[in-house]
Amino acid sequence: MIKIQNLHAKLENDKTILHGVDLTIRPGEIHAVMGPNGSGKSTLSNVFTGHPDYKVSSGSIDYFGQDLLNMSPDERAIAGVYMAFQYPVSLPGVTTLLFLQTIINHQRKARGDTLWDAYEVIQKAEQACKLVGLPTSFLERPLNEGFSGGEKKRCEVLQMLILKPKLIILDETDSGLDIDALKMVGKAVALLRDDVRSFLVVTHYQRLLNHVVPDHVHIMHGGQLVQSGGQDLARKLEDQGYEWLTK
Repeated sequence: MIKIQNLHAKLENDKTILHGVDLTIRPGEIHAVMGPNGSGKSTLSNVFTGHPDYKVSSGSIDYFGQDLLNMSPDERAIAGVYMAFQYPVSLPGVTTLLFLQTIINHQRKARGDTLWDAYEVIQKAEQACKLVGLPTSFLERPLNEGFSGGEKKRCEVLQMLILKPKLIILDETDSGLDIDALKMVGKAVALLRDDVRSFLVVTHYQRLLNHVVPDHVHIMHGGQLVQSGGQDLARKLEDQGYEWLTK
């Protein structure tokens, strides 16, 4: 699905953050990326989605045989790349339901699929609300306006459940979530996981990985993936922190 080779990226202020990242994600796999603050985890997520503040200076990202870096953020979303943001933004004046109907039908039109009418969107959205633990009244509220941090994260997962993307990036989705919300994220991933859909989970903590069990765990440090392994590697970080990486 994804093959990243020697990826270097920097901010617009020319501060280089990624220093040669290599990563392969196969269909159906869950990969977790862990690391200390400033190690480049969120930069990697933002490069995936085409955030304009991040510039790739060298390297490549192949996505199902396509050059992901030559695709606009909109094209990447249509192709099935989705990120649940660490800090979701609000859209005052745009209801959550209208937002959902707009993005769903924009993607379906671009793919040549039949558009959903309002009734179908409402039905799907109400089902997703139950799964993520949000009252259906949230659908009539402006997107993320006045939502708590946990409610915003639940709304991100709600979008994920409806859109059913091919590559799902969870960028520190667990920050600020209680145990029930973590279980909800795990349940949502389990519902969507299949042989063709993959996940990239960016997190600081093992606790999310108790509910979203990864196939591969990678440690990012200094803008590079310095070590890879399984769940045992995540548990080592939980027990020992990151100091041993610099010894």
